[in-house]
Formats: sequence, structure tokens, C-alpha cells
Amino acid sequence: MNKPLFIALDYDDQEKMWLFLNQLKDKQGLHVKLGMEMFYQYGPEIVRDLSAKGYQIFLDLKLHDIPNTVKRTAHQLAALGVYCTTVHALGGKQMIQAAKEGLIEGTPAGKPVPKLLAVTELTSISEEVLKNEQHCSLSLADEVKSLAHQAQEAGADGIICSPLEVKAMKSEFNNDFMFVTPGIRPKSYQKDDQARVATPAQARENGSTAIVVGRPITQAADPQKAYEEILKDWSKNDAK
Repeated sequence: MNKPLFIALDYDDQEKMWLFLNQLKDKQGLHVKLGMEMFYQYGPEIVRDLSAKGYQIFLDLKLHDIPNTVKRTAHQLAALGVYCTTVHALGGKQMIQAAKEGLIEGTPAGKPVPKLLAVTELTSISEEVLKNEQHCSLSLADEVKSLAHQAQEAGADGIICSPLEVKAMKSEFNNDFMFVTPGIRPKSYQKDDQARVATPAQARENGSTAIVVGRPITQAADPQKAYEEILKDWSKNDAK
């Protein structure tokens, strides 16, 4: 299975985004993540522009609404030709199923259906927040596992979770189920606002299917070098 490294394009305007991307080599087929900040500012056109240049796009909008609204939204997103997109697992099975139906129905003939990924608990959430703010009686690991099973049963292609939670539950899912993990930091990089982090090598060892890396690459003095080093760490022992 292909194991992408998604570069998170968390910019506040597209000029900065294009300036960054122009520093990278081999842009054709490069995997990038586009989030709410850019999409809400520039809309579908920014997705079309990236797609036209050959980028594989992870459109991370974390849909969370009543099933009918999510289905119609997913239908529209599928027409953009993105690689994958997200919903919140806490929206429930019916909502996740509706999103999947929307993606299938909205995909142009002859094009692959975008992967549907369900966000479990954000990597900024700690055990304390889960207990004291979300009032969840489960441990963080058990809550993520419960949401992951719910997402799979509803037809999602994978989940978004911390790389720290993958190892304990990987064996409970089939090989096609994706574990996409943000919160990736090289050893020398600070955690920032991420509470649950791992290095690229640790994520790979734990069983992550894909990783998402933002600031360690986008804010690096030499983005190309940073990307290559993280990719090397993520891809080591790839033949195993």
C-alpha cells in the first residue's frame, strides 16, 4: 500500500502557499493537506488549482452536521477530484454513511472515489480534556478505538488519530483500513499545540498508513531538505 506523507499547507493566503510549494522539487503527485483556513478563504478554486498542477489533495474540512447536509456537501467535494476528505467520527454512523454515499454519488465517471477519513480525537486533546471537558468515561485510547470501529462499520476508509494510538488497535482492522496520523515531529522539533506526538519513524513502527507534517517542513529554513529528511525517516525499511 502507498504510504503518503501529506504536507499541511496551513497558510493564511495563497501567495505564501505557492511561494512555499515552488521551493519543492518533484511537485507532480506530491501529497498535500488543505484545511479550513485556505478553503474558507479561496473556496473550491484553490483545490482545482492544486489539482491541475498534479498535487494529490487531502481536503481536511472535518464535516460535522446532520446527515443530509453532510451528504450533499460530500457530493460537491467529490467533484473536485480530491484524494481524501474528512468528517468527525463523533457525528455518528448515520452521518458517516451519508458522507460516503455523497462521495460515491458525486465522483465523476471514471474517477476514483475520494477516501473518507473519520477524525477521532484531535491530537490537541489530552486525557484531562477528554475527562473534564468532554466528560467521557473511557480512556483516550479506548475512546479512539471505539470511534474507529464505529467509523469502519459506517463505511469510512480510515481514521485520523494520534500515531500513539495506532499500535494498540492496528490488528483489529483489515489491511485496507487507513490510519492517518498528524502530530508528527522530528526529534529536534518542539511539540507546539500538539499533545500527542511521535517521530516519523515511530509512526511507521506503530503502523500508520500515512502521516501529516506541517510546520517542521513549511517553517523550515530549507523546506526541501526538511521534507527529504522527514520522508527518509518515514520511509526507512519500506520493503518490510
